[in-house]
Amino acid sequence: MNARTDYSVGNTSENRIAQESTALCRAFFESGRTRDLRFRLNTLRRLRTAILNQEQELYEALQSELHKSPPESYMTEISMVLSEIALHLRKLKHWTRPQRVTTPFFLWPSRSRIVRQPLGTVLIIAPWNYPFQLLFNPLVGAISAGNCAILKTSPFVPQTNRVMARIVEEAFEPGHVILLEGDREMNTALLNERFDHIFFTGSTSFGQAVMEAAARHLTPVTLELGGKSPCIVGTGADLKIAARRIVWGKLLNAGQTCVAPDYLLAERRLRNKLTEQIILEIRRAFGENPRLAPHYPRIVTQAATRRLIETLHHSGEILLGGDYDLEERYIAPTLVADPAPESPLLTEEIFGPILPVLSFEEIGEAIHYVNEHPRPLALYFFGGTHDTRRILQETTSGGVCINDTIVHLANHHLPFGGIGPSGMGRYHGQQSFEQFSNPRSVILSSTHPDIPVRYAPYRPLRWLRKLM
Repeated sequence: MNARTDYSVGNTSENRIAQESTALCRAFFESGRTRDLRFRLNTLRRLRTAILNQEQELYEALQSELHKSPPESYMTEISMVLSEIALHLRKLKHWTRPQRVTTPFFLWPSRSRIVRQPLGTVLIIAPWNYPFQLLFNPLVGAISAGNCAILKTSPFVPQTNRVMARIVEEAFEPGHVILLEGDREMNTALLNERFDHIFFTGSTSFGQAVMEAAARHLTPVTLELGGKSPCIVGTGADLKIAARRIVWGKLLNAGQTCVAPDYLLAERRLRNKLTEQIILEIRRAFGENPRLAPHYPRIVTQAATRRLIETLHHSGEILLGGDYDLEERYIAPTLVADPAPESPLLTEEIFGPILPVLSFEEIGEAIHYVNEHPRPLALYFFGGTHDTRRILQETTSGGVCINDTIVHLANHHLPFGGIGPSGMGRYHGQQSFEQFSNPRSVILSSTHPDIPVRYAPYRPLRWLRKLM
């Protein structure tokens, strides 16, 4: 069986595919080869080579399916994986060394270590919005930590899946990593299997289903979900810079980004000037007709496009945009002023190029609004030092950018993840290695001397309290 296994529906069911794939991975892991540091490093090098060999094909597939330009695909997908691989190649030897920790005096002459072991066979389920980066970035951590992995891709990006399958075939030995395609039936079949860890990126609703399935086997999970990430603009903000960075973060991948600014809270006296600057920036970046702009992506499917069109029918005043083409999967960059509180623009994750704009009088009001809602994956603030301090102290989110958007996830020295409904667990850089490792506690005790104080009959309690 190859690293990517093709099954036809006529040959076997999804359950059979899942069972055979997990058995193959478990057998490879039990061989012990992935525990060897040199094996891991060589595999990461082969993965890097395979990605570079398929780089042009990745650009073409992402352009075809999401209308991503090659610069955007490199910036948000390929470069992030390549830099992650480079970091792991530099640091893995250090990360895998046993870590000495202090041993209490009463355990003398023992020594204490933390030894990081691979977990075993892991399942990584990736979404369609960043199909390459969100599949291979966690995979780097899984391989670096010495695991075997089954990769489950999204059915909405079949061309990209074919390219990724070739990368897997070229980089990994049969049984080390297996890439599987399919729809919900394949997801269900895989979640019925027992894994040593499940890493899922996607919607909160499906994240709940993953967690429920994992609970049957007491399988630990990493959930990278979404939610409504607020963007707040207050006193002291540079409105031109704020507008440029909000537009960039919101319209990256046509808003189909889990950490995209989902709604804008602007201080009332700044709001009109800010929205004017945002409109100017959208026109500067994509022209008067963004449909013709080579750098403006499309929505992934007509069904997703239709959902966004429906939200526009329940919106407030449209300040810019609002036009669409269902056949072309095009939604224009759209600013909506003051949608009703019950509007899906304010109650559901938008996941598209529509930005609702709300107002507040003072920063405490904005903080209260954010805290009334589920904890977000990201929070963005543009403003002065005093209000920045309040935002950091009085709100909670997975990550924060001050005077910027989205860039925190590009720093692999920062752990990335959500909190509560926006996710659990962290990855990127060393956190990816840790996420896929078991920090095993080890005590190394000498047989001599054998101190009798711990054995019965015990000394008086007052004597033990002084010792311990």
